[in-house]
Amino acid sequence: MKTNKSFTKRLKVTPTGKILARKGNKNHFKAKKTRAQQLNAKNLVEFKISPKQASRFMGLKSAK
Repeated sequence: MKTNKSFTKRLKVTPTGKILARKGNKNHFKAKKTRAQQLNAKNLVEFKISPKQASRFMGLKSAK
């Protein structure tokens, strides 16, 4: 089975094996938010995915 490239481009795998992704709903409608809220939206969060799904979509053999 092929790796889902569009899915893998949205995620980052750390050296320890964690998978990180951007938070949703952070692209626009930011005019009302404070600067601190806007900057906090840039941070990545841990993406929960099962090892079976990680191997299917990302081509990873093992993921935490």
